[in-house]
Amino acid sequence: MQKMKPIYVKLWIVLAAILLLGGCSWSKSPQQKPEQKPPAPQQQTAQGTEPTITVYMHETGEKRSMKMEDYIAGVVAGEMKNDWPLEALATQAILARTFTLQAIEEKGGVPDRGTQASTDIKEFQAYDAQAVNDQVKKAVDMTRGQIITYQGKPIHAWFHASAGGITATAKEGLDFKEDEPPYITSVQSPDELAPADVQNWTAEFTKQEVMDVLHGLGKDVTSLDNLQIGKKGPSGRALTLLVNGTIEVSGPEMRIGLGSSKLKSMLLDKIELTGNSVRFTGKGYGHGVGISQWGANKMAQEGKKSQDIIGHYFKDVTIEKRWN
Repeated sequence: MQKMKPIYVKLWIVLAAILLLGGCSWSKSPQQKPEQKPPAPQQQTAQGTEPTITVYMHETGEKRSMKMEDYIAGVVAGEMKNDWPLEALATQAILARTFTLQAIEEKGGVPDRGTQASTDIKEFQAYDAQAVNDQVKKAVDMTRGQIITYQGKPIHAWFHASAGGITATAKEGLDFKEDEPPYITSVQSPDELAPADVQNWTAEFTKQEVMDVLHGLGKDVTSLDNLQIGKKGPSGRALTLLVNGTIEVSGPEMRIGLGSSKLKSMLLDKIELTGNSVRFTGKGYGHGVGISQWGANKMAQEGKKSQDIIGHYFKDVTIEKRWN
């Protein structure tokens, strides 16, 4: 055994030298390189200072300066019921903040008013400071500074009351004229908590009311003998309506013309003409693009977080924190 000791000593010297010079590379062949892992997706976190914005108060006509987060709280309370689940309200807060920043960055807010936001729902977002409660404040605070971005830019943060079970693409729901945003897809939506008159509804108009809208859209119609669902989009919504068998009109434009609170969506089951009456039967409430509020409510009740809800309705987006 004494004769073997020098060999062991030499082996230990060689192994020690290899470890010092090359780490654990002794386990690899000379040509093999360490495994290269793909870089993890990076999240932009350009944190800054909370902005102060000017808001046009349409009830009084005044222009008021306020902190962004105070404005967002009023929007959340105006756009969603303040007793809804916390994570649904948090989702709405992120949407409202994104909507506001996107409008400011792309068109200066509300140029016609000379402000960055407005409380008039017809030109910006709903707003109800009186309805802000502790639940709304908590939802806004827990998402403070957070917006939804795609490739570093705020997205079109579209939302609606109820998708009727399936959301729409921007082109079919809004007659969007630009390229379809890559983050918008038609997805299933859990809208079963929506009120009965939202899940299924009928809306009735006179023929003259429909013809007046058609005239406003530049369609020369002297009588309304037939009205049918024309082309449909990926979700089944009516992209177009066919008037008297030959005249095609935009479904979303017809809905706006007849009144979007009465003709609740273009997810139509049928259109019936009886005497002087035109009856639409459909489901859902709103244009159907982006996040369904009733769907967000259901997902929040099931334990989903705002990030989960946003990730379900918008594809390949990032939640970015813009300020602390």
